[in-house]
Amino acid sequence: MSIKRKACIAGIYEYPLRKCPDQSIWQLHAAVADGALKDAGLSWEDVDGYFCGGDAPGGAMAMADYLGLTNQLTHYDTTDTGGSSYVMHVGKMAEAIVMGKCKVALCTLAGKPRTAPPTPRVPGAEQGFEGGYNGTPPNLYALAARRHMHEYGTTSEQLAWIKVAASTHAQYNPHAMLQDVVTVEDVVTSSMLADPLHMFDCCVVSEGGGAFIMTTPEIAKSLGKPIVNVLSAAQFLKGQAGGHGMDLTTSGLAVSGPKALELAGVTVDDIKYASIYDSFTITVLMQLEDMGFCKKGEGGKFVQDGNLISGQGRLPFNTDGGGLCNNHPVNRGGMTKVLEAVRQLRGEAHEKVQVPNCDIALVTGIGGTLTVRHGSAAAILERG
Repeated sequence: MSIKRKACIAGIYEYPLRKCPDQSIWQLHAAVADGALKDAGLSWEDVDGYFCGGDAPGGAMAMADYLGLTNQLTHYDTTDTGGSSYVMHVGKMAEAIVMGKCKVALCTLAGKPRTAPPTPRVPGAEQGFEGGYNGTPPNLYALAARRHMHEYGTTSEQLAWIKVAASTHAQYNPHAMLQDVVTVEDVVTSSMLADPLHMFDCCVVSEGGGAFIMTTPEIAKSLGKPIVNVLSAAQFLKGQAGGHGMDLTTSGLAVSGPKALELAGVTVDDIKYASIYDSFTITVLMQLEDMGFCKKGEGGKFVQDGNLISGQGRLPFNTDGGGLCNNHPVNRGGMTKVLEAVRQLRGEAHEKVQVPNCDIALVTGIGGTLTVRHGSAAAILERG
């Protein structure tokens, strides 16, 4: 069953604050949901599908009850793959709409990693084998960066260009957590967190959240907003495979990305704008290679000299500043990737970064840890 042009993103909302000490997580979920519904021109009574990830306290049952949706939902989904959950839900929401399980689907993300106690993760089956090494995101992603440098000669300066592009865009976003434009030298001279990754190679830690509404083409057309069609979505799980054939320089997007392109009937040359998951600069570089924008090992050359800067380079990316500079709420960046792609397709991005004639956009997500195990998702969206 194809989802191509059979579901539309009709409303979006991103919470404007990056630190929210006076709001509960519940309140933030409600605020972003209400904002997305108002953007779409729909009401709470219209929602009959709810989708969330592990950030929703108590899961879908508790969250839907708090939002007042429990007696009207005909479908809900709590699939969680970390930061890629919300890109994965693009496909799941579209599938539910195509199958008639719901007509107006809501997806929310919210959290407070800066001002609330951290929520402990339930250990997986790997804990007994890996837990003693106390891996952290910076040093685990640093493994991928170092291996990529070893295999292909990628440099810290090339990785720095990704941050430069993100900061160039973030200066036009009044809500961005980091609005100062940085240089390559600024990045490579920032504090070393985990060799070879510097502080500026890492995403921000922010609060707040976001939401989007998906509905049928018929309802979307009646709302009077610019139409954003879902063309395709694909997903893939990549892990260590028992230690056999583990490749630290390739992400799961090497499978989910080409599949999404195939299902959409487009190529990378058709992509006018790309929302690329950017937990770290190396995350971006590897995904660009895995999508096929350049050959494996040539990502460093592809990103350097401003090639990701809107209005300057070949592939405008993360024009809101991305997770590297704008917003990476609850350490889960997939939601904001969807939101900025919709803005670009609607022509609602800031005029300084709006891509001319933007008709096809790519959204990617990496949830988990790049070098251990992760869920990779890709979605292709189209201006209607």
